[in-house]
Amino acid sequence: MKTVFSKLALATACLAFSSQLLAAEPKRPECIAPAKPGGGFDLTCKLAQSGLKDSGLLKAPMRVTYMPGGVGAVAYNAVVAQRADDPGTIVAFSSGSLLNLAQGKFGRYDENAVRWLAAVGTDYGAITVRADSPYQTLNDLVDALKKDPASIVFGAGATIGGQDWMQTALIARAAGIDPKNLRYVAFEGGGETLTAMLGGHVQVTSSGLGEVTPQLAANKVRILAVLSDERLPGKLAEIPTAKEQGFDISWPVIRGFYVGPEVSDEQYGWWKQQFDSMLAREDFATLREQRDLQPLSMTGDELNAFVLKQVGEYKTLAGEFGLTQ
Repeated sequence: MKTVFSKLALATACLAFSSQLLAAEPKRPECIAPAKPGGGFDLTCKLAQSGLKDSGLLKAPMRVTYMPGGVGAVAYNAVVAQRADDPGTIVAFSSGSLLNLAQGKFGRYDENAVRWLAAVGTDYGAITVRADSPYQTLNDLVDALKKDPASIVFGAGATIGGQDWMQTALIARAAGIDPKNLRYVAFEGGGETLTAMLGGHVQVTSSGLGEVTPQLAANKVRILAVLSDERLPGKLAEIPTAKEQGFDISWPVIRGFYVGPEVSDEQYGWWKQQFDSMLAREDFATLREQRDLQPLSMTGDELNAFVLKQVGEYKTLAGEFGLTQ
C-alpha cells in the first residue's frame, strides 16, 4: 500500500511540475505593430497572426494593434513600463529597432530591457521610385544626386539615423556624396512613406523590400536596387542588387518579436515552443515567401545573442556617421 501511495504521490508531483512548465495559451493574444498600418511592422504581425492560426498553434484569434511613435520607441517603453509581465502581448521589431536602440533613441531602456522571442524572416533594404520616374537604375539616381543633391527628395520611415536613412546614407557615402546634403522627409513607418511617393510628394523611398513589392506587382513602382548580397530567388530575381551596380552595400532586415521583461519563463517558453513549431512547418515557409520575406529562424537564447551582437555592430556604424548620443 505504501509503495502504491508513493508512486501515486510521485506521479502527482510530476504532473504538477509539468503543468508549471507548460503554461496555458494567453486568453487575449495581441501583436503590437509599433507604427501605423501598412509598413514592415504590420507585415510582421500579420505574418505571425496567420502563421500561428493556420497551423492551429494559437486557438484564440490574435489581434493586431498599432502603437506608432518614435519608430518603435513608444511601444518599447510602454511594454517595459506598463506591460512588463503581460503574457499575451508580443511586439514586432526589425533591424531598424536595433539600430535605434544602438543610438539611444528608445530613451532610458536599452537592448537588455525586453525578452527577445523569435525572428521569423528577413527582408532587405530597397531603393524605390514610381513607375513613371525618369530614374531607370541606381546609377541614374546617383548621377542626378552628384549634380544636385538637393534636387531629389527622399522619403523614409524614421528620422535621420534610422534604418531607412542609413540605407541612403551608405549609398551616398559610397558615391562620394555627403549624406548631410540629401533632402530627406521622415514618416512614421513604411506605409506612409509609400503613400507619399505614389502621391508625388517625394521622389524616392528607402524601405524594406517587403513593404513595396505589392505595389511592384501592381506596376506602380520601380525598384532600383535591393540591398542584398545576391539577387533574390523566384519572382524577385529581376530586381538588381546595389552590389551589381557598383555599390558594395548590403542591408538585411530582421523581422521578429519580443515580450515584456517580466513575462514568466513558463509563458515565454510557451511562446517559444509555438514559434519553433511554426517555423518548422512547410506551410509557414510558403506563407513567408508569399510576403516576399526570406528564411530566417531564430528563437530564445540564439536570438538574444544575435540581437546583442547586432546592436554592438550598429553602435560602431552609428559612430562612423556621428550619430551616437
